[in-house]
Amino acid sequence: MQTVQTHVRKYAGKRNRLVKPELLAPAGNLEKLKFAVHYGADAVYIGGQKYGLRSNADNFSFEEMREGVEFAKKYGAKVFVATNIYAHNEDVEGIEEYLRNLYEAGISAIIVADPVIIETAQRVVPKLEVHLSTQQSTVNWQTVKFWKDQGLPRVVLGRETSFEEIEEIKRHVDVEIEAFIHGAMCSSFSGRCVLSNHFTDRDSNRGGCCQSCRWKYDLFEDAREEETWVSEEEAMQSPAPEPFRLGVTQLPLFEQQDNAFTMGSKDLCMIHHVPDLVDVGVDSFKIEGRMKSIHYVATVVNVYRKAIDAYMADPDNYVLKPEWIEEINKAANRPLNTGFFYDTPDHEDHIYEPEEKAAPYDFAGLVMDYDSATGMATIQQRNHFKPGQEVEFFGPGDTFFKQVVEAIYDEEGNVLDAARHPLQRIKMKVDHPVSYFDMMRKKK
Repeated sequence: MQTVQTHVRKYAGKRNRLVKPELLAPAGNLEKLKFAVHYGADAVYIGGQKYGLRSNADNFSFEEMREGVEFAKKYGAKVFVATNIYAHNEDVEGIEEYLRNLYEAGISAIIVADPVIIETAQRVVPKLEVHLSTQQSTVNWQTVKFWKDQGLPRVVLGRETSFEEIEEIKRHVDVEIEAFIHGAMCSSFSGRCVLSNHFTDRDSNRGGCCQSCRWKYDLFEDAREEETWVSEEEAMQSPAPEPFRLGVTQLPLFEQQDNAFTMGSKDLCMIHHVPDLVDVGVDSFKIEGRMKSIHYVATVVNVYRKAIDAYMADPDNYVLKPEWIEEINKAANRPLNTGFFYDTPDHEDHIYEPEEKAAPYDFAGLVMDYDSATGMATIQQRNHFKPGQEVEFFGPGDTFFKQVVEAIYDEEGNVLDAARHPLQRIKMKVDHPVSYFDMMRKKK
């Protein structure tokens, strides 16, 4: 007999405008947008070619934005644009035209941190919703109320906000709350790190973060040794003799065989706690990862879509399915935890040892067509695969099965020994029906 997992309600939050929580997914480019929407996102957030915090993402032209909005509307989804830099003087010029172009492209909302961009948007495009970015590090109800009084309908809370604080916010302020529920966490107070600025002259708050906390470091101790003293005249030489600091040498605090360490935090994952997120009144479940792969976006969105729908359909008999956890782990880039929701993270929530290997699966192919009469699928190659390999098919809803790849053919019917060419279309027999946009993956 199956044991029914019931959820004991801990929180008494309220949803002010959204009857059902919104699932908000990242999209680093147009293709990722389409996957996110197809796999169940209610909304996606993207970056334009200015004013966003992911300068290394592909980002969207206005033409691509219009195409993305048109695609999203077919599925009843919305598109938001992150315009969340902290603007320097030279950044402000051109913002009015940029915001008008966003509105004309059909964008539903912008995500903003800088008050000058907020004020400009409210003045120039008053019908374009403005959501407060997590870069503002909002973690208390008085600040949330301040921004609501400024006319903002939604606040994206800082990742440092706990469930107890969210409950208090919802009790005091009638506003939509958006919270990150999955993805990478900043090792610093979100948006306040300047390591990237100092190490590489790339401004984190203008889209240039170099992920300094993910680098590998060794540990040294400064030690003064008289025999290594360097005179000021010698130190001024170019290049300066070793050691380069006056009278100081560095002693390693590690053995030769020791691994270098990082300062990176574990990734956030709240799939075990969807009921608490709903009950406390989080209106928008936000997934981090505009730089992440298509496989990551599709897998994570698909799992949270299932969990949210299952809980909202029958809260009293909600069951967290083991296969959901297994799926999340297939897309996990790092070890996972629950961030600040239940407790303040400590040293155990950071990755000081060498990071575990990235997700053990590759996106191998995209289903383009399926012939039910022959059981043959047309698949667009995304990573090398060949006959004899075990693969998995998955898609929106309940599509999931494993099989071994048998013979594969090109579009003219010629037998292939492998699918080795990027975006090559091949045909292969599949064990169960598949649909357009289903994905095939393989173990690395």
